[in-house]
Amino acid sequence: MRASKIAGIGHYVPDNVVTNKDLEKLIETTDEWIQERTGIKERRFVDPKSDEAPSTMGTKAARIAIKNAGITPDDLDFIIFATLSPDYYFPGPGVMVQEQLGIKEIGALDVRNQCSGFVYAVSIADQFIKTGMYNNILVIGSELHSSGLDMTTRGRGVSVIFGDGAGAVVMQAADKPGQGILSTHLHSEGKHAKELALIGPSTKHWVDKLIVENDPEDISYYPYMNGNFVFKHAVTRFEEVINEALHKNGFKSTDINLLIPHQANLRISQFIQKKMGLSDDQVFNNIMKYGNTTAASIPIAMSEAWQEGKIKEGDLVCLAAFGSGFTWASALIRW
Repeated sequence: MRASKIAGIGHYVPDNVVTNKDLEKLIETTDEWIQERTGIKERRFVDPKSDEAPSTMGTKAARIAIKNAGITPDDLDFIIFATLSPDYYFPGPGVMVQEQLGIKEIGALDVRNQCSGFVYAVSIADQFIKTGMYNNILVIGSELHSSGLDMTTRGRGVSVIFGDGAGAVVMQAADKPGQGILSTHLHSEGKHAKELALIGPSTKHWVDKLIVENDPEDISYYPYMNGNFVFKHAVTRFEEVINEALHKNGFKSTDINLLIPHQANLRISQFIQKKMGLSDDQVFNNIMKYGNTTAASIPIAMSEAWQEGKIKEGDLVCLAAFGSGFTWASALIRW
């Protein structure tokens, strides 16, 4: 059975930089408070007057990944799109990317695993390539959070964290022994689903009720996060799933060339780094610049790390994520 590799990578973030100082004008908060708790200094928000959407950002990132893979859009066999913020309630944005790329009617799959969505999507692509079903799979993580946040003091605990952006990879069959995705590991624990969720618009609370109620104080339309509860679970599950990948393949933490964690909170990454005895050179963080871009955070970080020469051929790279669901996942890659 053949292995799969990441053949090309790219990312896109909006030009609009929103600093913590900018948020001070909207929310009762401070730059110091945000940095101390999250490590975030700024994030990117799409221009609300633009037509930018998760699909269009994903397509822009995809075009870069396709070029870096040395193929054309017409070479793609399949699209996997991970997001919690689709353009529409339905259909999902995967089909929109197919249309925006102007390619043949290939399949498109949408993955709704939030913060771990990109790693889940990579795992799915890996299986399709291993079995020989597809040869060139486009995997995208893209999020547009800014239009759905409670930008008031009431929502500051969540709203200061998130940003917009997209990352993408092209996955192909590996051409060297020992290269590519070594293993992926996926988990969920649904009993904690409501600890990090957006409950409001749902099939149990649908359009007719929303119109009748028209309640501006209904906060179920905004993301909710039990911050301390999520943090405690995240630091445990991150370490578990990273070690699961290492043990599966006979490695130790010291063997990792680069750990790219989901950019949820810099304090989580720093806790895991210390717990696992990793050096600063072994962990890549960019949450300081972009905030938490959920499914897009790992591919954006991976793209930047590659651009900066921090991922080289032969390197052992570990991707790990934890988030809403709860779901968590890891992938170990020999670059």
